[in-house]
Amino acid sequence: MYDNVLTKENIQNIISGRESNPFAFLGFHKLDNDPKSAVIRVFNPFAKKISVITKGLSMELPMEKIHDDGLYETIVGEDDSEYKLLITDDCGREVLTEDTYSFPSTIGEFDNYLLREGNHFELYHKMGAHIMTLNNIEGVSFAVWAPDAYRVSVVGDFNNWDGRVNVMRRHPVSGIWDIFIPHLKEGTLYKFEIISRDGRLLPLKSDPYGFYQELRPKTASVVWNENSYKWEVNEHWEKIKKAVNSNDAPISIYEVHLGSWKRKDGNQYLSYRELAHDLIPYVKYMGFTHIELLPIMEYPFDGSWGYQTTGMFAPTSRYGTPDDFKYFVEQCHNAGIAVILDWVAAHFPKDAHGLANFDGRPLYEYADDRKGEHKDWGTKIYDYGRNEVVNFLLASATFWLDEYKVDGLRFDAVASMLYLDYSRGAGQWVPNIYGGRENLEAIAFLQKVNTLMYAKYPDTASFAEESTGWGNVSRPVDIGGLGFGYKWNMGWMHDVLDYMSKDPIYRKYIHHQMTHCIMYAFSENFVLSISHDEVVHCKCSLINKMPGDKWQKFANLRAFYGYMWTFPGRKLLFMGGEFAQYNEWNENQSLDWHLTNDPYNKAIQKEVKTLNELYKSEPALYENNSSPDCFRWLDYNDSENSVFPYIRYAKNRDNYLIAITNMTPIVRENYRIGVPENCEFEEIFNSDDFEYMGSGVGNKGHLKPEAIQWQGENQSLSLVLPPLATIILKPVRK
Repeated sequence: MYDNVLTKENIQNIISGRESNPFAFLGFHKLDNDPKSAVIRVFNPFAKKISVITKGLSMELPMEKIHDDGLYETIVGEDDSEYKLLITDDCGREVLTEDTYSFPSTIGEFDNYLLREGNHFELYHKMGAHIMTLNNIEGVSFAVWAPDAYRVSVVGDFNNWDGRVNVMRRHPVSGIWDIFIPHLKEGTLYKFEIISRDGRLLPLKSDPYGFYQELRPKTASVVWNENSYKWEVNEHWEKIKKAVNSNDAPISIYEVHLGSWKRKDGNQYLSYRELAHDLIPYVKYMGFTHIELLPIMEYPFDGSWGYQTTGMFAPTSRYGTPDDFKYFVEQCHNAGIAVILDWVAAHFPKDAHGLANFDGRPLYEYADDRKGEHKDWGTKIYDYGRNEVVNFLLASATFWLDEYKVDGLRFDAVASMLYLDYSRGAGQWVPNIYGGRENLEAIAFLQKVNTLMYAKYPDTASFAEESTGWGNVSRPVDIGGLGFGYKWNMGWMHDVLDYMSKDPIYRKYIHHQMTHCIMYAFSENFVLSISHDEVVHCKCSLINKMPGDKWQKFANLRAFYGYMWTFPGRKLLFMGGEFAQYNEWNENQSLDWHLTNDPYNKAIQKEVKTLNELYKSEPALYENNSSPDCFRWLDYNDSENSVFPYIRYAKNRDNYLIAITNMTPIVRENYRIGVPENCEFEEIFNSDDFEYMGSGVGNKGHLKPEAIQWQGENQSLSLVLPPLATIILKPVRK
């Protein structure tokens, strides 16, 4: 039984907001010395007077003001536990409401053990703010994890942001605090006011599990009904599910920053719904199968592009509401496009309203800065050794797959998670228990989250941006891998972009940069990624990485795209690259869409669309992508001519294509390649065609092999290789 005797110290703690267990004194409590009576206490510093209305409104009892700062009490009968409060303010306005301290806990204790074990994968159903009905009263339940806090309150407009009014209930086993506040509605602004264990009043904190936040620079969380959106699942969704997690399905990803893909007059953002009706038809028209969004989880600083996340459960309010974003995802699916979200579990920012030192001490982050801080980025690192923190991240991953029905997550900066000495000098990092540099806790976390994703949501996929030689990133956990579905091929990207930036006269000396990647191309399930990181400030746009005059720049880029789309691996291209934007990507403005009126830029756009359609229609370009059986060099070493000929095979090896790329501006007449069979061949793609603003050199009509042994084959073709171009040949069987 609660102690129902108030001491002077209790009173002082209540009125000063320093009482850590207000449920012991406020609300309804039976009297120890009179079992047939009870006391009701209310703290409300804004009331002029308060009366208790007993069940059925049968009796009104004025409450005695026992402290001038707003502490009231009255004696009632033992059966009067159901009551309301009639509150009168200084203006004479009356409000009849329930007593917050008359409601039980909404989370209970049984889930807390799952949290401590790190296995409550749908914790977002308990934590944060939830509109609900309790004891037949509608209101909002709040729950937050702050185990080292002395006191936690919910503050908002509803209590004048006064942390003394709605002090929460502490669950000592888990360190969770909760409270139910009646009659609050969707759209209510709120934060948590925390007093640390050592008595410090901390900056107001946003809800780590909040579903929605104010538009920056404001930082309050917003109560949102996560169940309000009604999904309309259709047949397109099933096709997407079958394709997103298959090594035998085409995956061509258009990477997008929603805030700068296109803007309205006045340089204003398009909303999620406007993007749904503009961006999605464009992605579909261009033939991409997937769209990948730079982080849309709430973040305070535009310049971070979303990679310094403060709201792991909230789509950013820059473009609209949570329901607006659900509409965007639904429209992607209706168009047959899968949705991948950039998800940042590697670090978080130090903003005062965020997770850093959440309850007065390091909670979500490692306490030791040698493990808990990224000096390069000025951010904190999650404590992957703490089960509750791991649970927070696991729940976030589950949340986006479950509540928003996205099709995959791309994990940012995985290398920074794997290595304890990442970007640290001697003496600046702490070895693991075996003396090594591997972060064993982060490895275990990555394995756990991938295992969870593929077990619980088998039709989704995870992608790793991992920039080192760490092995088995996209291999199963049970054989020692990290369990990712796919890995970005960063080595390929660096090598080929360096090669393409060189004047063709020098390319023969670095021929291996385009060929040696096949040695490791099947060690992982690779994505060939030309991402935002390659076209940002001081890195040049793709077109301006290319050497030569205007014609040669565009020819180089067309040839490169032909090589990329025919080389083993899934495809990813950042927005603007598909029409050869000249300027580097700038997150503060729209892409330069006017360029699509220029014949050269329009031709590149047409080529990418053609390559996407060809890629999706030819199994030889997408089947068996993780097996060496899908590829064979015809000539690995033609460095003198800077020519790259190879065959791509489908699972049925009778289904194949031949791709040849000439990386010089020289037309190569009578270039001979061996072919696997004595049938006619047709040139089905040529990046030098007039329609792509090329010179029109190529191989027209059906090509007939000659009985000349070449490159290990009994027959061969004599070809014309256009300058700075990729061509694709297909057998024509009668």
